[in-house]
Amino acid sequence: METGESSRTADESPWARLVPFDSKYSDVEISSKEMVVSSENTRSSKLKNQWCKITRSSDLCTTSVQNLSSNTITVDGKVLEKNGTMVIKCGSEIVSGPDAEGHLTYRFSLIPSPENCEKLKISVDVEHAKCCICLNIWHDVVTAAPCLHNFCNGCFSEWLRRSLEKHPRVLCPQCRGTVQFVGRNHFLHNIEEGILQTDSSLRRGSDEIALLDGCATIKSNLVISSTKRSRRKRPHSPPPTEENEAEDISCPQCGTEIGGFQCNGTTAHLQCQICAGMMPSRTNTGVPQHCLGCDRAYCGAYWLSQGVATNNSQAVCSPDTFKPISEYTISEMPALTHEYNRLEKDITGRCIRQSGKTLQDVISEMIVKFNSREIGRSRLTLNHAEMITAGTHLCKTCYDKLVAFLLFSYRVAPETTLPPDASTRGECWYGYTCRTQHHSESHARKLNHVCHPDPAKVGSPTGGRSQTRGSQTGGTSSAISRD
Repeated sequence: METGESSRTADESPWARLVPFDSKYSDVEISSKEMVVSSENTRSSKLKNQWCKITRSSDLCTTSVQNLSSNTITVDGKVLEKNGTMVIKCGSEIVSGPDAEGHLTYRFSLIPSPENCEKLKISVDVEHAKCCICLNIWHDVVTAAPCLHNFCNGCFSEWLRRSLEKHPRVLCPQCRGTVQFVGRNHFLHNIEEGILQTDSSLRRGSDEIALLDGCATIKSNLVISSTKRSRRKRPHSPPPTEENEAEDISCPQCGTEIGGFQCNGTTAHLQCQICAGMMPSRTNTGVPQHCLGCDRAYCGAYWLSQGVATNNSQAVCSPDTFKPISEYTISEMPALTHEYNRLEKDITGRCIRQSGKTLQDVISEMIVKFNSREIGRSRLTLNHAEMITAGTHLCKTCYDKLVAFLLFSYRVAPETTLPPDASTRGECWYGYTCRTQHHSESHARKLNHVCHPDPAKVGSPTGGRSQTRGSQTGGTSSAISRD
C-alpha cells in the first residue's frame, strides 16, 4: 500500500488507536487494516513524520507494527530496527525513538467492535434461581463460600444475625456447611433481573421488597469467623523476615480491646477496599464502614473513631481516604470530568477563572445546591444517589464522580458565562454521550459536548453521526498537538 492510501470506507469505524502518554497530544485513530502513522515523534519538534505502519492481519487475529523512521523505535522494551516488524497486542507500549527520553510514547489500544460485544443469551431454570429461605426468586442476591450457595441479601442477613447471636459458627441454610465468606454477586443479580423481566408474575410486592431491603446488611464482601482466634497479642509475633515482612492485614481488635470493643470468635469482618486490612462489621457504632456511592468497605473512618492511628506495621487507612463530602478539598478537576474531554475541561477552567472564583469555591457552592436538591440527580452515576447529602461519607473515587457531575451542572446552568471563543459553538446532537469527541479533536473543538443528547436528532436516520467523523485522510492518521 502506498503511503497516504487507505482501504477505509465512509462507514468504516476505528478498530484501534494509539494513545499518547503525554496528554498534550491527541489519540491516533486507526480505521483501515493497513495504516501509516504520521505524527510528532519528538517533544522538541512539531514536524510530523511517518515513523511507523500498523497492519492488521486478514484473519483479524494479530496486529503488527513496522518501523518506517530513520532511527530505531522501541516496542514493549525491545528495539525495532528500521523496516523491522514486530507483533503487538492491546496494551503494547511503542516509543517513537530509541528511548523514551525526548520521544513520544504511545499505548496501542483495541476498540471492541459491536459484533464482538453481542450479549450471550443464557437459559436458566427458574427453580435454580430461588432462595431456599424464602423460596422466591433471589432479590439482591448474595453468595456464601466455600459452598457457593445463593440467597436473598435480606434473607441471609437475618439468618446471619440470628446465627451469630446463638451459635459459635454460621452454617449455610442449604447444605449446613460452615460459611466463611459472603458477598454480593453482581453477575447473578443481572440474571435475576433478566428472569423478572421475562416473567413479571415472579416479581414480589413492594411491601415485601421493602422488608427485604430493610433487613439487608451485606453491602460488600464479609469475612465470617468460625473458630476462636488466638489470644496472643501482636507484640509476641515472630520478628519480620524476608518471608513474613509483609504488612499485617489482620484486625487490630482481634485479641486486643480497643475503644471498649474486642472481637470474639464469631465476629464478622469486612476487608478494606484500599489497604485490604480487616475490621469488625459493626452496624451499631454510628460510624459508616461502607461508601454510599459504591457500597465498598473502607476502614479509615472506623479506625479514626476507635483511636487507631495509621502506622507502617498494620493495614490501617488514613481518614482522608474516606470522609464526609463537606470535608474534602479540591485544587484540580478530576480526569473523568466531562467524559475525559480535555478541551471541555479547559473551557470549564476558564469559566471559573473569569468568574473570579476558585475551583473549591464553585464546588462548595454546587454542593450547597446539591444538598438543597436544586440540582437533579438522574445523571449522577453513584449508588443510592437520592440518599447522598453533604455529610455523607464517600471514597475518593466516588467523590471525583460527584465533582464531575457537579461541574457538568455548573456548565449547563444558565448563569454560567462561557469564554467568547466557546460561546459561539453549536451543540453536538449526541451531547456528553458522543464517542467521536474522544478521537477527533476537530470535532471536539467545533461542537459543545457539555450538554444533553437531542433525542429528536439522535433518533433520525442519519443520526448526525456523519458530522461527528474525524478528519482522517487516506491511510495516514495525524496526532495534532494541543494549542
